[in-house]
Amino acid sequence: MGFIDALRASASGLSAQRVRMKLISSNLANMHTTRTPEGGPYQRREPVFAAESPDNMSFHDMLKAQKEGGVVEVKTVEIVKDGREPLTKYEPDHPDADENGFVALPNISVTEEMVNLVSASRSYEANVAAVKATKNMVRQALEIGR
Repeated sequence: MGFIDALRASASGLSAQRVRMKLISSNLANMHTTRTPEGGPYQRREPVFAAESPDNMSFHDMLKAQKEGGVVEVKTVEIVKDGREPLTKYEPDHPDADENGFVALPNISVTEEMVNLVSASRSYEANVAAVKATKNMVRQALEIGR
């Protein structure tokens, strides 16, 4: 695995975690949104990631290459809406309350989102450390070559 391959793998990890953090912040920002253009309350969103080899090899070959130190990049395949039922809260004065006074709210847990945010942040930090380590290896290789 070359230096460029290592940087590409780390960059894909950084990009994936950036997507994840943006979705987490969107979920938290919309946790009280009761009306969306699609109708109903906001639905929590999550990214779906997939491992992808730069040269599009088969899954079996990709696992083999990964075991042998080959490069596998992370790609965001899609962004899915959480299928959990909305929470209902009795607020008869709310403009989106039904005839019984209940409002449908997004089923978003601040605790769950914060745990996901810490996980994404740690993954991001690990990829930054890998980029720095690669940069240092390149610098040392250049010093040896002088």
